[in-house]
Amino acid sequence: MSQCSNAANYFVDRHLDEGRGDKLAFREADGAQRSITYGQLATLSAQAAGALGRAGVRREERAALLMLDQIELPVLFWGALKAGVVPIPLNTLLSAQVYDAILRDSRASILFVSEALYPLVAPVLAENPHLRQVVVVADQAPEGCQTYGAFMEGAAAVPTVETSADEIAFWLYSSGSTGQPKGVRHVHSSLCATADTYGAQVLQITEADTVYSVAKIFFAYGLGNAMTFPMSVGASVVLFSGRPTPDAVDAILKTHAPSVFCGVPTLYAAMVHHWESGAASLPPIALRACISAGEALPEEVGRKWHGLWGVDIMDGVGSTEMLHIFLSNKPGDVVYGTSGTAVPGYEVRLVDEEGADLGPGCVGELLVRGPSAADGYWNQRTKSRATFEGAWTRTGDKYECLPDGRFVYCGRTDDMFKVSGIWVSPFEVEQALVAYPGVLEAAVVAWPDEDGLEKPKAFVVMKPASAAPSPEALKDHVKERIGKWKYPRWVEFVDDLPKTATGKIQRFKLRGAV
Repeated sequence: MSQCSNAANYFVDRHLDEGRGDKLAFREADGAQRSITYGQLATLSAQAAGALGRAGVRREERAALLMLDQIELPVLFWGALKAGVVPIPLNTLLSAQVYDAILRDSRASILFVSEALYPLVAPVLAENPHLRQVVVVADQAPEGCQTYGAFMEGAAAVPTVETSADEIAFWLYSSGSTGQPKGVRHVHSSLCATADTYGAQVLQITEADTVYSVAKIFFAYGLGNAMTFPMSVGASVVLFSGRPTPDAVDAILKTHAPSVFCGVPTLYAAMVHHWESGAASLPPIALRACISAGEALPEEVGRKWHGLWGVDIMDGVGSTEMLHIFLSNKPGDVVYGTSGTAVPGYEVRLVDEEGADLGPGCVGELLVRGPSAADGYWNQRTKSRATFEGAWTRTGDKYECLPDGRFVYCGRTDDMFKVSGIWVSPFEVEQALVAYPGVLEAAVVAWPDEDGLEKPKAFVVMKPASAAPSPEALKDHVKERIGKWKYPRWVEFVDDLPKTATGKIQRFKLRGAV
C-alpha cells in the first residue's frame, strides 16, 4: 500500500515533487468554468490550513462543508487535512431539520457553505451552540457570516501537520438502517487504500485520464471518483455543481470529453433513453472506462449502454462504511446482472442469520473485510458494534453467490432501499407523510420504475372524514420536510394497511400489491 500518513501529502503535495505542479487538477463545467492546477491546489490548501488556524479552529475539531462541487471544495477539504482539522462534506439535498441534527451531532465549530445552499441551512444556524463561524462562498456574506475571500485573504500557507495513518481524517454522514444520520469516521490511510485497490487495480486510473463523476463529492462514491482516484495519479477532474440531467451530462461529455465516466444506474438509464429517443446525438468521444455503484445496475441498461458506446459499465458495490467499491465487475470481465467479484485487497463472505458461512447458491447477508473500513460511527457505540465485527463489516445487503464466484444482489436485510444511490428509510418518509394534516397512517416501499430502478411508493390511509389531498401536495410536503430525493414517486390511497398481530406494518405484502 502507498505510504499514507497525512493523506494531503500523498494526494496533493507529492505531485509538486514529481513534476506535476502545472498539471490541471480540477476544471469546472459550469459558471465561469474556472480551473486549478496541482501546484495552485497545494498552495491554496496550505493557505486554507493557515486560515483555519487563524480562525481558531483547532486540530481534531470538525469543519462542515455544505458545498456544491466547485473549486473551493477540494481546497478546503485538503486544507483541513493539512491543518489536522476534520472536514465533513455534507449532502446538499437535505432539509433544514436534518442539517440541524447533523451540525449538532458533529459539533462542527465552522461551516463552509456555497452561496446557493445558504438559504437551506440559514434557519438553524442562529441556535446552534457549537458553530463559531460561518463562511459563505460568495462575493457578499449574509449578516453574521464571512465570505470565503475574506476568510482566505492574507492567511499564511502553513506546513502540513504530521499525523498517524490511523488518525481520523474526515467524516461522512450516512443515514444507515435507521434513517438517522450517523457520522462515519475515516482515517487517513483509507483514502490511500481505496486508491491502491479499486482505483489502481479495477479502474486502472492513469495520469492521462480525465474523470467526470455524476455522484457528488459529499457522497463516498463521488469522493473516490472525483478526488481520491484521479489525485492518486495526477489525473484531471471535471466538476459540475448543477443537477446532472441528461441534457447537462450530454453537454459535459461533448465539451470536456472525459475518458472515465462515473455514473449511477438511474442516470445511465436516463442517458440511454436520451440518446435512443433522438433527444441528442451521441457525443463523438472515446470513453475508456465507465463505472456504476449506489444500487444494482439493471442488466438491460448495461447492455444498451455497451451497444451505444462499445464500452462496458463496471457495476460495483460499495458503502459509506467501506468508503468505496469493494465488490465489482472488472475490465474484460463484466457480467451484467451481477455485482462481480471481490476487489483485490478485499474479502467477502455470506452468512445466515446466525452468522454461519453460506456457500454458492444460498442467499445471505454480505460481509466484507478490507483496508478502508471506517473507524466506527461517532457517538453510536451500539450501532458500531453491530456493524463492525472485528475486521469484518456487515453491509446489510442480501446476496447470492453463484458457482463461478460472482455475486448477485437480492435486496436489503431490512426495508431500506436506495434512490439514485442514496439510502432512503421508509420510516422517515412515513413520518413525514403522517405529519400532513388529515393523514392517519402511511407505509412506504421500494417500487420499480419503468427502467427497473427502485423509487419510493407510498400507501396512505386518511383519517375519517378527511378528504385526500392531491398526490403532488404530499410529494411537495415530503420534499420540504426531509429531502428532495426521498419523496414518493407514486401515492396510493388505501382503506387500511396490512399489519401483524402486534401492529407492525407488513411492507412485504405491499411490495407484492398490484
